[in-house]
Amino acid sequence: MKAMNRRSIAAALLSMMLVGASPPATSPDSARPLVLAFGDSLTAGYGLDQGLGFVPQLQATLRRHGIAATVVDGGVSGDTSEAGKARLGWTLDGMERKPDLVIVELGANDMLRGLDPKLTEANLNAILSDLDRRKIPVLVAGMRAAPNLDPAYIARFEAIFPALAKRHGAELYPFFLEGAAAQPGMQQADGMHPTFAGVKRIVTGIAPAVKQALKLG
Repeated sequence: MKAMNRRSIAAALLSMMLVGASPPATSPDSARPLVLAFGDSLTAGYGLDQGLGFVPQLQATLRRHGIAATVVDGGVSGDTSEAGKARLGWTLDGMERKPDLVIVELGANDMLRGLDPKLTEANLNAILSDLDRRKIPVLVAGMRAAPNLDPAYIARFEAIFPALAKRHGAELYPFFLEGAAAQPGMQQADGMHPTFAGVKRIVTGIAPAVKQALKLG
C-alpha cells in the first residue's frame, strides 16, 4: 500500500474516531474536559493491543483521580513534525467541540531521521501558533535525542521544547518517555516504543502535568 493511501485511510479513520468520541454540545458530557493527544506512534500506542496505549491509559488514570475527562487519540505512527503540522487543522475541525487541552508529542521521528532541528522547531512553532490562535491550552511533551548522536545536534534538538513552551506560554513536560526510556521491561523489542508497563509509567509521570494544564492540579 502506498504511503499516501495509508495516510488517507488513517486520516479518514481518525476523523470518524474524533466525531464519534466527542459528545454533542447539548450533552451533559460537554462540560467534561476534552483532551486531544496529538502526536506520533508514541501517542498512538504502536505495537500494543487496543486499550493498552497512552490515550486509554491516560483517560483511565484521570478518571481514577476524579477527572471525568475524555482523551482522544490524535496519534499517527511515523509522523514527523511537518506531517503533524499538515493535519492539525482538519483534526481540530473534525472535532465537535474545541478541546480543553492539546498534548503535543512530536519530534521523535524528526530526530531519528536526522532532520535539521531548525525545521522541527519551525513546524512545532507553527502548530503551537495555530493552537494559540484557536485559544486552546497546550501541554508540550518534550523529547530527548538518542545519546549516540552528535552532541551539538543533541543540544540543539533538546532545546526546542522548553524554548517553544516558554515562547507560547504553554505547560511543559520535559521528556515524554521519562521513566520508560532504556529501562528493562519498559521498551518493546525495537528499543524505542514502550510496552504496556512502560506506558503506565509514562502516564504516571505526565498525569500531574495534564491536570495542571487543565487547571485541575
